[in-house]
Amino acid sequence: MSFSRIFAIVIRQFYLLRGSLSRVFPIFAWVVVDMILWGFLTRYLNTVASPGFNFVPALLGAVLLWDFFIRIMQGITMAFLEDVWSRNFLNIFASPLLISEYVSGLVLSSIATSLLSLTAMCGVAMVFFKLSFLSYGLTVFPFLAVLFLFGISIGIFGSALVLRFGPASEWFIWPLPALISPFAGVMYPIATLPLWMQRISGLLPPSYVFEGLRAIVSGGHASGMGLLLGGVLAIGYILLAYAFFTKVYRHALRTGLIARYSAENLG
Repeated sequence: MSFSRIFAIVIRQFYLLRGSLSRVFPIFAWVVVDMILWGFLTRYLNTVASPGFNFVPALLGAVLLWDFFIRIMQGITMAFLEDVWSRNFLNIFASPLLISEYVSGLVLSSIATSLLSLTAMCGVAMVFFKLSFLSYGLTVFPFLAVLFLFGISIGIFGSALVLRFGPASEWFIWPLPALISPFAGVMYPIATLPLWMQRISGLLPPSYVFEGLRAIVSGGHASGMGLLLGGVLAIGYILLAYAFFTKVYRHALRTGLIARYSAENLG
């Protein structure tokens, strides 16, 4: 695997961002809107709820972490869709670039854009709502790591769907975080879900993250085994997603799908 070719994918995304304000704007705009909207909601809830419970770290912290997961996933899919929209696949895969190098480049691009979004979210949360994850110290990093790994897996999986079914299928991938969120327990404990939903939650790494976050906010300790299990599941999903992407890529080569890739292709 060539790091220079991986870096070339990252540099391409950098030049695309540098040359277009419309690509840079979403990195910051929607996460800032989310922080402001949920921040004022949590501030209102603090005024009507029983004294002694602070909704800011419980809800606003959960929104921040969930937005981080979404930005990781969308960082990969948006970088991939840039090649879809520009009909650039034939050029890329006619080069010596390996599929592992291409996917690695997408992941690195996602890391860069998601860190920018995370910085903006943390800045708004700290300045306007006095929420600072720095107060939790190093304990916050396992939470971010699990969400980061799971976001990568969903991003690779979504990109594989578009590669298999064509550009029109990009609308299949945008709802994925919304479909996952009811089972992940972002805003509420997993125990409030019916049993069949709890069983699905046990297979989703974010559920362990948000259960741990609620435990810390309540004055307890996050389950180390829970976070470890979430991390193992997330790594497993990355491997499955990459295997799926590779299988779809080989199918596209074998059938000539890449050569006739068009916006009308959905079969």
